[in-house]
Amino acid sequence: MSELNYTYLEALQTARWERPDIAALKRTAEGSWLLESHSMTARLKRHCHDFDVDVVAVYQLTPDKLTDSEIALIGQEACVVREVVLKGDGLPWLCARTLMPASTLEGQGGHLHALGTEPLGQHVFKQRASRRDAIETANVVCLSHQLHARRSRLWLHNRPMLVAELFLPDSPVYGKEIPA
Repeated sequence: MSELNYTYLEALQTARWERPDIAALKRTAEGSWLLESHSMTARLKRHCHDFDVDVVAVYQLTPDKLTDSEIALIGQEACVVREVVLKGDGLPWLCARTLMPASTLEGQGGHLHALGTEPLGQHVFKQRASRRDAIETANVVCLSHQLHARRSRLWLHNRPMLVAELFLPDSPVYGKEIPA
């Protein structure tokens, strides 16, 4: 994994998450991105010709390593952590860290172990029994950039996952031109 990816993931893990003022956030340019309730993957794909997922790491996390706020959102159990960078036309746009509790990976969620380079959102939002809630936002300073981040809980077949996303400097959330 590149040192830059470590930097982004560290910034994401140290974010100070807050419940946003939804009405105020809707009036901002980035608000529709941060409040997106459906697939961020699908939204990002509309802004590029080529879309790729770089899997940075997949590993186990014991319950004692979860923060209090993570436990409040997904419960206190062992998780599989999946860290990825989503790229549009070769540029890194979004760094994401997903916590998938062991109970979410049982039964109908068992296929999540084998996502490989398939985007999580692309898979989750194909399912009728999926939704997003508990959206939180943060502003993160990373490598002299002021970056937007969000964290939300995804539900698949009534079982939770927690996804934290850091919008990287080249991301369309910052008003970059859409390719011709």
